[in-house]
This record gives sequence, C-alpha cells and structure tokens, in this order.
Amino acid sequence: MKRILVLLIVLGFVLKVGANPVVRLLERIDKGASGKFKIEVVNSSEDFFELEQKGDKVVVRGNNYVNICAGINWYLKYYAGIHLSWNQMKAQLPEQLPVVGQKERHVTDLSYRYDFNYCTYSYSMAFWDWERWEKEIDWMALHGVNMPLMVTGMESVWFNVLKRLGYEKEEINRFIAGPGFLAWWYMNNLEGWGGPNPDSWYQQQEKLMHKILNRMREYGIEPVFPGYAGMVPADAGKKLGLDVADPGTWCGFRRPGFLQPTDPAFERIAGLYYAEMRKLYGKARFFSVDPFHEGGNTKGIDLAATGQAIMQAMKKSNSEAVWVIQAWQANPRPAMIDGLKAGDLLVLDLSSENRPMWGDPESPWFRKEGYKQHEWLYCMLLNYGGNVGMYGRMDRIIESFYSARTHPNGRTLKGVGMTMEGIENNPVMYEFIMELPWRPEKIDKEEWLEGYVFARYGRKDPKLSEAWKILGKTAYNCPRIQEGTTESVFCARPAEEIYSASSWGSSNMYYPVAEFRKAAGLMLQVADRYRGNNNFEYDLTDVVRQAVADRGNELQKEITAAYRSKDKELFSRLSEKFLELILLQDRLLSCRPEFMVGTWLQQARKIGAGAEEKQLYEWNARTQITVWGDRNAANGGGLHDYAHREWAGLLKDFYYLRWKTWFEELQNRLAGETPQDIDWFALEEPWTRRQNDYAVTSQGDVVSVAREVFGKIFNNE
Repeated sequence: MKRILVLLIVLGFVLKVGANPVVRLLERIDKGASGKFKIEVVNSSEDFFELEQKGDKVVVRGNNYVNICAGINWYLKYYAGIHLSWNQMKAQLPEQLPVVGQKERHVTDLSYRYDFNYCTYSYSMAFWDWERWEKEIDWMALHGVNMPLMVTGMESVWFNVLKRLGYEKEEINRFIAGPGFLAWWYMNNLEGWGGPNPDSWYQQQEKLMHKILNRMREYGIEPVFPGYAGMVPADAGKKLGLDVADPGTWCGFRRPGFLQPTDPAFERIAGLYYAEMRKLYGKARFFSVDPFHEGGNTKGIDLAATGQAIMQAMKKSNSEAVWVIQAWQANPRPAMIDGLKAGDLLVLDLSSENRPMWGDPESPWFRKEGYKQHEWLYCMLLNYGGNVGMYGRMDRIIESFYSARTHPNGRTLKGVGMTMEGIENNPVMYEFIMELPWRPEKIDKEEWLEGYVFARYGRKDPKLSEAWKILGKTAYNCPRIQEGTTESVFCARPAEEIYSASSWGSSNMYYPVAEFRKAAGLMLQVADRYRGNNNFEYDLTDVVRQAVADRGNELQKEITAAYRSKDKELFSRLSEKFLELILLQDRLLSCRPEFMVGTWLQQARKIGAGAEEKQLYEWNARTQITVWGDRNAANGGGLHDYAHREWAGLLKDFYYLRWKTWFEELQNRLAGETPQDIDWFALEEPWTRRQNDYAVTSQGDVVSVAREVFGKIFNNE
C-alpha cells in the first residue's frame, strides 16, 4: 500500500511538472524549487507579471508563460539575491523563500522583446548542442524574450530548395557556408566559405532545431525565421536562366546572386522556400529579410518592386506574416519599405545605443521621420565579433530610451531587442536592457547598480557597491560612438601605432585607467569573502583581465616611444614586460572556462561524428577567431582579428608569437639591420590547421591567481 502511495505521489509530481513549462524551468534551476512557488496564468490583454505571498509560497502570475518567467527572474534577483546568467543557470534556493511583503505588479506596453543577431549564430552559437540550447531558452524566458531570431538548421531548407531547382549535392555544398560562417551566408554576403558540410551536419541541425522550437513553443515564444530575400547561387543566371543581378563583393568575398523581383521565377522560388521551411519547421509569423546587407549593390534594381515582391511572397506563405528588417547602414532603403502597409513591417533599430535611425538628431544615421508608419524596436548591439572586453553606454541608453518613449516617432515603438554579435559577455548590460520595458520611470543608474550588486552576489556589500559605481562611470559609460569594447592591443597585429585590433574597432581608452583599477582593487579586498561565489569569481576575472588589458594598451605606447627615441635598453626592458603581461593574462584567464579557447574548440570537436568532421569544425572555429577568411579577405577585406578573443591559450600560442616576432624585428632595426616586412597572414594561418588540445577546466584558484597577477603588475608601479 505504501509503495502504491509513493508511486501516486511521484506520478502526481511528474504530471504537475509536465503540464507547465514554468514548473519545469524551476526544476532545472533547482530540483524541488517548483514546490516553493505558485504559478498563475491570467487572461489579460495587458502584458504583466505580479509577485505576491500566499502562505509559505511565492505567487508569480502573469498573462503568459514568458511574462511569468520574467516575474520569476525579478523575484530571484531582487528578493532572493540570485542572478542566473550565462556563467551559471542553476542556483540553490533557500529552504524558505524570502517573503513578498507587498504585492508587486509590473506592466508594459512594449510587447515585443527580440533576441539575436545573425552574427550571434556564428560568433557564439556555431557549435551548440541541445544541452547548451536548453540553457539559452531558459535564459531567454527569464528575461522576457518572446521573439528570437531562429536560423539553426535553415540550411536544410536551402538544400531542399536547390535540389528541387536541379542542383546536385556537390553544387549545393559549394554554395552553403560552413558552420563558423553561416551567418554571413544567411545575410547574402558570401558563398561556401568554411564548407563543404557533411550530410550529418544537416541531419543533426534539423533535429536540434526541432527540439529548440518545441521548447520555445511550450513557452509561447514565437520564432523569427529567415525569409526569402532573393538570394540565389551566383551561377543561377547561367544555370537556371534567371534574371540575376550581381550584388558585388563583401570584404573580399563574392556575394551570392540576387534574383530580380521582376523575374517570374522570384515568386516560384520564394514559394518553394517557404513550403520547404514549413514542411521542416512548421508555421511562423515573423520573417527576417535583409537584402543588400552591408553595401550590396542595388544598381539596376527596382527597390519598390523588391519590397512588394518580398512582402507578397511572405504573405502568400502566411497571410499574417510580419517582415522583420535590420536598420543598419543604408538599410532599410526607404524606397523599399515606404509603400508597405503599417503592421506588415517591424524594424530592428539595430544599434539604438550608438547609431539610432528612429529620429534621434544626435545620431549619424538620423532619419527625421524615423520609420514613418512602421513599427520598430529599440535595440542594443553592444558586442561586435564576440570580442572580450567590458563595455557599455548606460547613461546614453537611459537618456535615449526614455526620450524615444516620448518622441513623436515613438508612437510606433513596440519593444526592445538584443542584437549583439556575440554573447556570454557583459551580463550587466543585457540585464539592464531587458528590464527597461518593465520600468516606466526613468532609471537612476546608481540605484539600479545597487540592486544589481545584491542580485549578482546575493548580499549587499559597500565595497562591491563602490566598485560597481566606478565600473558604471568608466567601462559602462562610454561617451562616444564606437564598435564595441576598447580592443586589447594584445589581440592586434603589431605595429608602432595601434588604433584597433579589428579593422573597424578602437583601442583608444575612454576612461582613466587608474580609476578603473580602483574597482579591481576593491573587489580583491573582499575576494576571500566570496570564494566559491560563481558570479563573483567570473566578474573578478573579467575586471582584473580588463585592468591588465588596459595596462597593455598603455605599455605598448611606451614601447613605441622607447623605440623611436632609439633607447635600446628601455625598449628591450619594456618589450619583455609586455610579453610577460600577455602570459600573466593567459594565466589569469585559464582559471575560468568562459575565458579559455579550449572551451570553444571543444564545442566544435564535440559535434563532429568522426575525425574528418571534427577536423572541419575545429578549422572553422580556429579560423573565425583569427584570420577569419583567406588571405584576400583577411588582409584586403579587413576581416583578420574581427572576431579576436582575449582567451587563455590563444594569448599564449597566437598573440604572443605575433608580438614576439614584432619586437625581434624592431630589435634588429635598432641594431642597424634592414627593415623586413612581416607576412602576418603566413605567421597566423598555420594555427588554424592545428589540432592540439587546450584545457577546458579551471587551471587555478581564481581569487589567488587574480590577486597574484594584479599584484605583480600594479603593486610595484
């Protein structure tokens, strides 16, 4: 009898957990956690969540599962002092949850909360498996995301379409890019680079996408699928007799062809595309379409007809379809979208914190009338290339977001978005942007950071509050427009003058480095108290890393000055010190898997079915974060180091070699030898073909190593 009773209790628990995705989420956070909450879904036309206490349970209610998850996240942060982020998606909840003393309600009219950039899929997610994706979907739900871009497995749609058009498998594989470069293939920037992909790649990505979509749809999250933009293989004009325009090149790569919308085949091929997509992945309402991305040639193309053709094909697939388009550089071309009906287009103001188009007169991409009749989202781009570095524009976001809310062009503002090129960095900024819809009153930055300290570390601490105030005034208060973090010169191709590591970034400091170092010092003062606190140890690593990188930027200028003054002894001493900095940085970062190149390479190898596949995926992973493309794209196209990563292993084996080679050349010049040009690509490219192992687990105690590294560099200065 007892056994039957136990089985009934277990069955009841399983049924309870299985019926509600929020309950299952709570169980993944901490086994047994769902029993401490009461989840209530309430029919309402308002987007809201509420927190309330009923007996010994915390009630979280809302009008849908995603908003309830946002409410759970709010509770965990501001009542329980638990911050779930990329570095940790599990937590140990207290036996008795902190009481919600007074009912708390949050309402928003910003009903769309978007996630991802096409680039995110290559710079961060290229080699994810279901285990990693499951955590990301939970993260999205907890942050209120309800419409993420979803492109996993979409290459199978294209494979099927091209097969129906008469292409052979080998031809198709020459067209579709490899996993590390699919993002730019999706955006019509290149063909084939990184491939050909094995059959198993398509199969595993399809299976993965089905799991992802099933989980998202359980939450009520609507995916944004890539729509048909007119892309065809560059040889489609000759092979299929189509009217194909040549959009030119992108960073040294030949772009795919662009099928003229006036060609009757446009409707037919678009129809095939949407039919194959629906067959594989089901119905969708949102479709992301970005023709002419980053300088695509529009000469001889009727833009108004293009907009109409894209929209009509989309509507034929789903009469309720909404075209999602990125506002970036010249896109969206007004001639292409002005004739479209209100409600049919949703514009992602892709870099609202830097170059908004919605109507901010301070922006270099200012559009006086914004997007006119079309709805749009306030988006934060923040990260470029997955680069490592502490960076944000908190003050700017506060001012511009609340200004947009009251601006005449803000009447069509419908939500917020995260459009970063790489994730798993700067968690504070993503927390910040995704709270904006739920905070109708203008945020006080310092007050918000006080709350963040409690959420992040689980307690209030004056030293950490002071440290974060400094971070909020320095790294997270960039006063100018720049493409992401101030780039570490460790990761730059060496030269006398270093302006950036990537072709379009910046290595110029925008805050006093001595002031920033105070934050690192404050964190080290209390570090022993937070040993084992995962969030603290991650942040301590990052803050000390940034302080070391900043010192590297200073020291490189001192080295150049010593070289130019022909002070051989000083040059030798400073260059040795710089190389030591790189190795110290490598040692520090080897304490956290998030800052280790081995983690990235392991992901790539893991998804390969055999030695050949593992080798292909690892080459994709290594190439992307170093030379990016072939010699022409890396050098002539400017793509080398665009996706540089300040990671353990990469610092020691890749960046160190470059700087050592450079310093030796300068030493030779000081000795009177004839200057030699260094072929950087020839020096770099061999690393992409290696298959040596790198560590994937911590190689030291974070607190001890951070203290040692910081002391060696700064205590004697």
